[in-house]
Amino acid sequence: MFKESYNVLGIMSGTSLDGIDIAHIHFHNENKKWQYDILECETIAYTSEWLEKLKVAVDFSANELTKLNEDYTFLLGNTIKSFIKKHKLNNLDAVCSHGHTILHQPQNGYTLQIGNLPEIAEIVGVTVVCDFRVQDVKLGGQGAPLVPIGDRILFSEYDYCLNLGGFSNISFEENGKRIAFDISPVNTVLNFYTNKLGLAYDDKGKIARSGETDLNLMEELDALSYYQKPFPKSLGFEFVKTVVLPLMESYDISIEDKLHTFVKHIAKQTAFALPDRSGKILITGGGAYNTFLLESMQNYLPEMNLVVPDAKTLEYKEALIFALLGILKLRKEINVLSSVTGAKKDHSSGKIYPI
Repeated sequence: MFKESYNVLGIMSGTSLDGIDIAHIHFHNENKKWQYDILECETIAYTSEWLEKLKVAVDFSANELTKLNEDYTFLLGNTIKSFIKKHKLNNLDAVCSHGHTILHQPQNGYTLQIGNLPEIAEIVGVTVVCDFRVQDVKLGGQGAPLVPIGDRILFSEYDYCLNLGGFSNISFEENGKRIAFDISPVNTVLNFYTNKLGLAYDDKGKIARSGETDLNLMEELDALSYYQKPFPKSLGFEFVKTVVLPLMESYDISIEDKLHTFVKHIAKQTAFALPDRSGKILITGGGAYNTFLLESMQNYLPEMNLVVPDAKTLEYKEALIFALLGILKLRKEINVLSSVTGAKKDHSSGKIYPI
């Protein structure tokens, strides 16, 4: 018989590279419904050296990736260990970690999240549940998105759950099945151009707001073949590097105009992705702080109620849900939905490294 209360850490590092999200979460199962409390949480920024490594790792050789994985596992393990010590955490049931995605090529049967080597449990000194994507790809799935089962379990009162991170992804119920897919790049592109101006990100979308829409660029972006593909489908940084940025760089326009055009593109593709453009949508991820992006979305979705939650849920929702995925794995319960990823079957994914 499994227990009904868990004390865990959820760990997430997203493609927007804003740092390692760590959230201390207490889960309890009440009347067959999971409830949660997000306690201490923190985003630990990467050093400039690590930031540069992670930005270019998509081009690393096999040997370089092996070394990177070892080094990142050491970094991640010690970052988590320091968080536990800092907050004087005791009696943790597990550390549930996503790792950091470097390569995502499900069409080739391959995905790589670094930081998921067995040594991480030895460093942290707590049972670690991690590496949630690989099994799904082996079962013919996209290995992404994985968050939707958490949306179904924890946020069922919303018609849609939208995350605005390095990429945007959406999840919703349709005919009794959870449907989810990546919509478009978001901060992977916006931050690329903001970085060119010497800034980490575009605060509230002010720079993008100051630009104008380039209609030709907008038309070419909207015509990219990914948007016409049926789901399940997912995006990796390879798409940004080989398709989106070369297209945008071919236009001799200001950075302000590129940012403005891409924000409008994100908003438009979000609206097109929804089967019903009314109801209530929960918006989380760093992009939820981009006021200009949210206003642009509202313009495309005038009948939709856009809901931005409290700061902890907004910033740590993915860490929260990976914590839940880890608990479900420990309980040998389904934590990946085939309706979302396209795998042969629903399954319980991840690796458990006991101490």
